[in-house]
Amino acid sequence: MLGLVTLLLFPLPGFCLLAYYHETNLSEFLDLQNTKLISIGYGLELGFAYAFIAYLFMKAPFFEKLPNRVDRIIDQLPLTYADGIFLSICAGIGEELLFRAGIQPFLGPWITSVLFVALHGYLNPWNWRFSMYGLIVLPFIFIISFGYIHFGLWFSISAHFAYDAVLFVIMIKEKKSSTVYF
Repeated sequence: MLGLVTLLLFPLPGFCLLAYYHETNLSEFLDLQNTKLISIGYGLELGFAYAFIAYLFMKAPFFEKLPNRVDRIIDQLPLTYADGIFLSICAGIGEELLFRAGIQPFLGPWITSVLFVALHGYLNPWNWRFSMYGLIVLPFIFIISFGYIHFGLWFSISAHFAYDAVLFVIMIKEKKSSTVYF
């Protein structure tokens, strides 16, 4: 349900902003004229690579003391691989339409990136360890924000999807391999 909310409702404020202030139509908002396989390929490659880097950091002993680590939250949910891929698609499309296509034209890539990471809770002044993870994620968000400018929306969507999908698959696999059957 949360995935569908992200996919269907998150883009609405961004579209409304652009439609009102820039007279953008739905096709322009979805950047359909700029959908190129090479941009999608670059985005997938970036997302896959950065997810593995972030995962290595997440497994560092430094982050072990975080009470609300993402992998622990995933452990508590009955997610399948298909669920993880579905949530990755929803987040990739919904969040990038909101932040990259909707907000970034008004706030620019720097502020939008910091806002994106902060709204995910990764920049937390009361939990410096969690903020350290935010500083690991922030360069990735900067890259997809500037990639949006140079390669288009679908680069950002594919990078975000790949990043989330890799982390979901790894965490679900770890959860399944640690399950003990009697």
